[in-house]
Amino acid sequence: MSGGPTGALPDPVASALALAPEARRLAAEAERDRRLPPGLLTAFARAGLFRLCVPRTLGGLEAEPRVLAETVELVARADGSAGWCLMIGATSGLVSAWLPAGAAHEVYGQDPDVITGGVFAPGGRAVPVDGGYRVTGRWPYASGCEHCRWLMGGTLVQDAGESRPGPGGTPDVRLMLFPSADVLVHDTWWAAGLRATGSHDIEVRERFVPAERSLSLISERPRHPGALYAFPPFGLLALGIAAVALGIARAAIDELGELAVTKTPTLARQALAARSGVQADRARAEALVRAARAFLDDAVGAAWDAVRAGGAAEVPTRLRAELRLAATHAVRSAAQAVDLVYDAGGGTAVYEASPLQRHFRDVHTATQHMMVGVPTLELAGRVLLGLPADTSML
Repeated sequence: MSGGPTGALPDPVASALALAPEARRLAAEAERDRRLPPGLLTAFARAGLFRLCVPRTLGGLEAEPRVLAETVELVARADGSAGWCLMIGATSGLVSAWLPAGAAHEVYGQDPDVITGGVFAPGGRAVPVDGGYRVTGRWPYASGCEHCRWLMGGTLVQDAGESRPGPGGTPDVRLMLFPSADVLVHDTWWAAGLRATGSHDIEVRERFVPAERSLSLISERPRHPGALYAFPPFGLLALGIAAVALGIARAAIDELGELAVTKTPTLARQALAARSGVQADRARAEALVRAARAFLDDAVGAAWDAVRAGGAAEVPTRLRAELRLAATHAVRSAAQAVDLVYDAGGGTAVYEASPLQRHFRDVHTATQHMMVGVPTLELAGRVLLGLPADTSML
C-alpha cells in the first residue's frame, strides 16, 4: 500500500456493522421509492464507505479486496439494494488510480462525501477532438446514478466513423467521466429486484470530455503504485457482486431461521422447523454459502498474494480466471441457497410483508450481471483447459 495522509483511518467493517440496522429498517421505504434514502447515503459517505478503493493520498481508504468484500456483504445482508449501491460507488472509486493527478483530485480529492458511479459497457461513442473527446451515448443499469456527483460511461473511440483499434487489435474502449449535471437520467428502472438501486439509463449528447478525464482499464496501467491497483480490476468488480449475493443469501437464511420457529404450517401440529425437509434445506443452504465463500476467499487470497509478491506485475492469467470463476460461482450458489429457503418458507414467502420474497428477487437480479454471467464460466473453462482465450477482461 502507498503512503498518504497520516492519522487513523475509519474501520469500514465496523462502520458497516453500525449502519446495517438503519439500512435494514429503511429497506421497505427504499424499495418503494426505488432509491436509497438521502440520510443513509450521507451516513455511508461520511463513514468513508464509498472511498474504499480511492487512494489514501486522495483521502480514501485504499482497502484490501477482502475488506471491501466483507464490508459490502455486511451491508447487503441488511438490504441487498444498499449493498449493491455501496458496491458500485466503492468500486467506481477505483478509476481514481488511473486518472492523471489533476483529474483525480478534481473528482475525488475535493469533497470527502463525493459518490461516483456509471457503466463500463461501451454504450457510447467518443470522437477525438482537440484536448479530448466529443461523446454521445446511452447506458442502461447505471446503479445509484441519482445520488452520484460524477458519472462514467464506456465508449468505443471512433475515427472517421470507424471504431479505432486498441492494443492487440481489439476495439479501443475508454471510460469517460462526466459531471452529473451534464448527464440526462431516464427513469427506466422498473425492475423485478434490487429496486432501490435506481439503476436507470443515463445519456449524454455531444458532450466534450477532456482527455485527462478519460481512461482505459484494459490497455492502460494504473498511475498509482498501491497494491490494490495491481489487483485485477474486473476481478474486483466481480468480487463486489459476489459479496452482495452472499449477503442477500445470508439474510434469507436468517429470515428462514426466524420464520421456522414461529410459523406452524396449515394442518400441522408443530412449527415449520420440525419438518425434516426444512431442516435439510437449511443445511444445504448453509453449505452452499459457506463453501462458495471459502472458494472465493481462497481465490482472492491467491491473487492478492501474487500482487504483493510481484508489485505491479500482472497477476497470472490462471489466478485471474480462478478469481472470476469463484465470484461467479459464489453468486450462483447464493441464488441456489435463496431458492432453497424461499421454497422452505412456503406460502408466507410470496407476500410483500415477507423479506424472503425480496431476497429472492434481489439475488436473481444480481445473477444477471455480465461480470458473473454464464460466459464467465466458459471463459474460465477455456483458461483452465489451456485453450486460447480473450483474457483482456479477466
